Amino acid sequence: MSAWTEKYLDYVGSVRRYSERTVTIYREVLGGFEEFVGTPAEESLLPTLIRSYEVSLMKKDSARTVNLHLSVLSGFSKFLIREGVLKTNPVKTVSRPKLEKRLPEYYREASMADYFSSTAYLPREAETLSGDPAYYGKLLSRTVILLLFSCGVRRAELISLTHSSLNRGRKVLSVRGKGDKMREIPVLDDIIDEISVYEDVTTAKFGAWKGDDPLLLTETGRALYPVYVDRIVKKELSGVKGVTGRRSPHVLRHTIATELLSDGADLNSIKEMLGHSSLAATQVYTHNSPEKLKKVYAAAHPRAKK
Repeated sequence: MSAWTEKYLDYVGSVRRYSERTVTIYREVLGGFEEFVGTPAEESLLPTLIRSYEVSLMKKDSARTVNLHLSVLSGFSKFLIREGVLKTNPVKTVSRPKLEKRLPEYYREASMADYFSSTAYLPREAETLSGDPAYYGKLLSRTVILLLFSCGVRRAELISLTHSSLNRGRKVLSVRGKGDKMREIPVLDDIIDEISVYEDVTTAKFGAWKGDDPLLLTETGRALYPVYVDRIVKKELSGVKGVTGRRSPHVLRHTIATELLSDGADLNSIKEMLGHSSLAATQVYTHNSPEKLKKVYAAAHPRAKK
């Protein structure tokens, strides 16, 4: 890797505060480009070479992956422009493959209601079940699903929550999102109560905590990590009726956004809750669920009126 490439990776990691996984992806993309052109990346950022690289990728990768590579090269070019190495962004002159528009996956409202109903005994019977060795893991799993679904937080945001993230007086959850931006998410009373039960059980199991300690801990007392969260979601939702397709933290985020929009929440409020930088990212949730579409159809179709 060239010196400028390393400087850029350090910039996105330490200044832009991108996740470790994102920095790894950037490193792989820039390394692949340098391997393809045979010279340091900053010396080969020419439209003809970038187009040749794009063509080579399209032979084996999807349009989405190709666009990811071009986006990384574009970000690197912008960095070099700020540093005075380049005058213009060559990636802008290269046409990109078109992406198929995909509607976000989401779970049915009834499915999530079934899940929370089937595990409702956990926060209610903390005192009587805390002697069960498996109880903490069960309560942790429900709390993870509760926060991902009810607050619409990203996986990384969930992991970064601390004990001081929840302001009980104001009933808001402070979340550190992408780009190190902070936002506040309203929290309902019953969710606050459940978090309090989890904190009591955590204190009994691992001892007193400080405000900046992680809110959620594994069964061995470690901070959560991405794969651990993924495993919880897959396991918890595997037996829920109506939950099909991908079982992931992000689909839970899609689900609450879809439900809020279907129930009349305005798009800008959903944008603020999810931490999107623009409405364009939130507008993907304006798709209609089958149930909502049936109601509109039945109410408006001339044949249905008869």
